[in-house]
Amino acid sequence: MPLQRRVPKFGFKNINHKEYVAVNLSTLQAIAEAKNLTAITIEDLKAAGYAKGSGALVKILGNGELKAKLDVTANAFSKSAEEAIKAVGGTVTVK
Repeated sequence: MPLQRRVPKFGFKNINHKEYVAVNLSTLQAIAEAKNLTAITIEDLKAAGYAKGSGALVKILGNGELKAKLDVTANAFSKSAEEAIKAVGGTVTVK
């Protein structure tokens, strides 16, 4: 039997891969209404239970509707989420 069939197969693991926790705009709206916030940070999302651990990276996605003016701080934003936050007068900060 040839060597390439006898040796177990290995996958490729990218060492530069970053795993993000996805949070939608509808979730941001719900948190802002529940806690009466005007600024949402990564710590607020961790306190609400959406991001766990100290090294969790948060990405804001554009699913849902945002009605309140919010100042949002996260590790990454989708283009649609960034446009929606700016459309209601909020600010986007990449940390």
